[in-house]
Amino acid sequence: MELAIVLMIMLIIVAVVAIKFNDTGLAFPFRKKTNLFTPVERNFLSLLDVAVGNQYRIICRVKLADILSIRQGTDKKTSQTALSRANAKQLDFVLCDKNDLSPVVAIDLVHDNGKEGYKTQRDWFVSSSLDAAKIPHLRIKVKSGYKPQDIRECIDAKLAPMRYKTPKEPIIKGTTGYQEDKKTGLRRPVAA
Repeated sequence: MELAIVLMIMLIIVAVVAIKFNDTGLAFPFRKKTNLFTPVERNFLSLLDVAVGNQYRIICRVKLADILSIRQGTDKKTSQTALSRANAKQLDFVLCDKNDLSPVVAIDLVHDNGKEGYKTQRDWFVSSSLDAAKIPHLRIKVKSGYKPQDIRECIDAKLAPMRYKTPKEPIIKGTTGYQEDKKTGLRRPVAA
């Protein structure tokens, strides 16, 4: 009986020691952050929220790979390399269409803190990837004194070439006041 009690005590001691050693290498060594955004990001987000109003939905901290996909016919090695690089890149804000949540504009904040600044150097992989996907990339320097109207004008200026690049076809052909030359394929104005 005494042997059983001694063995039970030793088993408990071994179990406690094993748990103690396991606690130092927890599988989930996390705790809650105090802030999801830095003060600068939080201020800019509130400015951006007022600037876009109800026109766009703002999504924060988006991986580049979340808004881009690989084109059909791309070889496997190039696809894997591009996807791994895109997974490592992050955009600060993405404005999405309210209806279908398709990306409209990618926004990165630029902090000028000397050589140690945040995104002070343009990331050519990010810019080129977004250009290839026809998503405008807006880089805004962080400074105090921005007004929502300033941010709105910046976004509109970036979207202007995308909006007016291809004119819409008229509902009824022949109402545009232009006539197409069958030989050259060029359009010329028709007199009223």
